[in-house]
Amino acid sequence: MDRDGFWGLVEDARASVDDTVADPDGVADALTKVLGAAEAEEIVGFGTELARLQVESYRWDLWAAAYLINSGASEDGFDSFRGWLVAQGREVWDAALADPDSLADVVDEDRPEGFEGFDGEGMLHVGSHAYKNVTGDEAAYWKAVDADAPDTPDVPAGNEIDFDDQDDLEAHLPRLAALYLNV
Repeated sequence: MDRDGFWGLVEDARASVDDTVADPDGVADALTKVLGAAEAEEIVGFGTELARLQVESYRWDLWAAAYLINSGASEDGFDSFRGWLVAQGREVWDAALADPDSLADVVDEDRPEGFEGFDGEGMLHVGSHAYKNVTGDEAAYWKAVDADAPDTPDVPAGNEIDFDDQDDLEAHLPRLAALYLNV
């Protein structure tokens, strides 16, 4: 599956969700249904493209944005944040990769009670769930995706940002810092 096909499927799923920012799991559920009508090969292609996007977005500046937006981001939390970012669609994804500070236009600094962060972990499992629904064999999905997907680098790309240094965060992400650091 090529990148346009991947994003086309994401957009089809997003169309059925009222608020993708708050409900990335709704996008994941809709996307699992969309992929459930696909051939197993196409589902693996979707998973491979998702893995490519995860590798391309494994960057310090985007991780710093996740850290600010979610009041912290472990490595797993950063993965889930990037799943949330996929659920926002290609336009938001591309803008965030061009300039992570652009996410200030997407997120709301007022977190409702019980807010658990901008987390799209479900998006990371869409392919395996759809594949299992179609073939009954989730392990074969992961084996096929791992065979074609690039490996995640040991260290994020770009210049390291000290998440504990408010000045460093402000220098790299001034708009997000203004929203979340009360500067």
